[in-house]
This record gives sequence, C-alpha cells and structure tokens, in this order.
Amino acid sequence: MKSKKLSTSIISSIVTLELIFSLTACSDEPQNTQSQINTPQGQVTRVNWNRIKSRGQLVCGISGELPGFSFVGTDGKYSGIDVDICRAVAAAIFDNPDAVEYRPLNAKERFTALQTGEVDILSRNTSWTFSRGTAQGLEFAPVVFYDGQAVMVRKNSNIKSIKDLKDKAICVQTGTTTEQNLADQMRKRGLTYKPVVFEDVNVTFATYAEGRCDAVTTDRSGLVSRYTTLPKPEDNIILDDILSSEPLAPAVAKGDTQWSDIVKWTVYALIKGEELGINSQNLSQFANSKDPDIKRFLGTEGNLGAGIGLTNDFAARIIKHVGNYGEIYERNLGTKTKLNLPRGQNQLATKGGLLYSPPFR
Repeated sequence: MKSKKLSTSIISSIVTLELIFSLTACSDEPQNTQSQINTPQGQVTRVNWNRIKSRGQLVCGISGELPGFSFVGTDGKYSGIDVDICRAVAAAIFDNPDAVEYRPLNAKERFTALQTGEVDILSRNTSWTFSRGTAQGLEFAPVVFYDGQAVMVRKNSNIKSIKDLKDKAICVQTGTTTEQNLADQMRKRGLTYKPVVFEDVNVTFATYAEGRCDAVTTDRSGLVSRYTTLPKPEDNIILDDILSSEPLAPAVAKGDTQWSDIVKWTVYALIKGEELGINSQNLSQFANSKDPDIKRFLGTEGNLGAGIGLTNDFAARIIKHVGNYGEIYERNLGTKTKLNLPRGQNQLATKGGLLYSPPFR
C-alpha cells in the first residue's frame, strides 16, 4: 500500500512540475501579438504596446472634417487640437511628433476601428460616456475639451430657442450622442420634430446649408467650426440653449494598461506644463531649475518615465515639440483663429476652469 501511495504521489508531483514548466514557458514567449478581451459587445482587440514601439509610428483615428480639431490644410497636412494630441503622444514615445499615420473615420466606424486594432488611439472629438467606457470596451484619457451640444438655425427662421423647433426638420449625424441627446431633449419637452439623419458630417451640414433642414445640431464647438465653412455664415446663429454636457477625450481600447497610462499622462503633461508655466518657447530656461516639481516633470530628477515605459524626459519632449495645453488651444481654437472660441471651462482650474493635472511624483 505504501508503494502504491508513493507512486501516486510521484506521478502527481511530475504532473504538477510539467504544468509549472508549461506556464513558465508560455510567459517567456514574446508578447508582440494582439490579444483579445471580452465585452458585452463581443471580442475587442487589445492594442499591444510592444507592437506600437516596434512599428515606430502611431496610428491615430481622427475626423479630418472639423476645423480646429482635425482638418487638412492647403498644405495637405492635418492640424487641430485632436491632431496635436496624437502628435504629443508620438513626441513622448518617439521624440518625433510627425511619427503619426492619420486615419479619417466617420462617427459610425470610429469605435470598431479602435476595437479591432485598426488604430492605436482615437482622437476624434468623441464624448466620454458610461456605455462607451464600459460595454464598448474603451478606455478614456483625460478630457481635452469640455463642450455642450447646441443648435444652429438661420437668422430669418424666427427660431429663438429649443421650444421653437416643434415640428421642424433638424439635421443630425447618426451614430453620435448628438442624435440621442436631441431625441431626449425633445421628448422631455413634449415636442415632435422631423430628424433628418446622415452618417457623413459633410452631407449633414451641406443639407442644412441647402435649406432642406430648419436646424442642425452637434457639439457647440463643432457648430462654431462649421459656421466658418457655410456659404453665408452671417445668415446663421447658434442658439443659447445647451442640450447636454459633452466631455471630449481621446480613447484607447481596454486591455493594455501600460498603453493607456502613456496616453493619459501625455494629456496630463500638456496640462501640467501650462500649470508650471513651461512652454515650447521657454523650456530651455527650466533646464537647471531647482524646483523639485519642475525637475520631476522634466525628468532631470526621479524615474517617472521609466514607470510607464518611456524615457524620463518624456514630458520635456512633448513640450518641446508640441507645446503645453494653452499653446495647443490658442493655436487651433484661440483668439487668433477664425473660430475664436473663449476657453471658458477649458481654462486651468487656477483660472476658473476645469483643467488640472495630478501631481507628477
């Protein structure tokens, strides 16, 4: 009996050791392929940080149709606040803000492109919502623009507020929170209306410009942006009513914590740079600073960058190549642009806004 028990024990030990060796071998294999995570919507492709590094280029999903956020200029280059977020991430990773491939995506296809790994990051005037951050498997970075939905109408329409939209035709883009918010607000007020829905944002505004809709609705910043492209901008007004809160933020697919951290802290670096008064023009003046906060931020002291797989001067790279948040805002949306959007909520918290960064420590 002892011999039989001993044999059983030995066999059990061998099986256990084989299992351990098997698991160890698996963990030592290169992790350069994509993996899958499950969500209520099905499988979502995890963007692998190693794959991005080895590619040497960031693939960024943008709109490409919204001046001030992402738009192609006469020089054939993309610009805008969403574009600059992508450039900042590339600067942090590769020390090169131009190491970006831009993929224009419409509202309907944007999340699928992120989930399947077609793009590494979505920086496309996208609202952070509960379902998008949970069921759809997105991981949002900090908000880069606090917005709200509004409505644009023609001056001669006699439409002064939301209540005047009863039984009116309203142009709206499908696959967006805009479409849902409009339905909610009209239902809440007991107002019937005629939604005129399109997938393409250009078609949406072209239809409004042709007079086939009485009104058009999207984020207020989007209306201001599109206002400048209308045949006769001065013939239109944006109503004062705000239909919703729209916190616009970049997003990545869930499942790769390190990649998510890199994107998050890139955005925070833009904000922190402005908080510290460090910009692309005066960066060199802070090289020998004795301030411990500045030393940690610029990577001359401490080891913060290594904690997320970057060089310790990643924040300095961002400021050098792209500037701080204030510079990005002024360059794309500020007083010297056609949009001339007041910063409002998008001001630093120290100046009455909503933006601030956690400590770099």
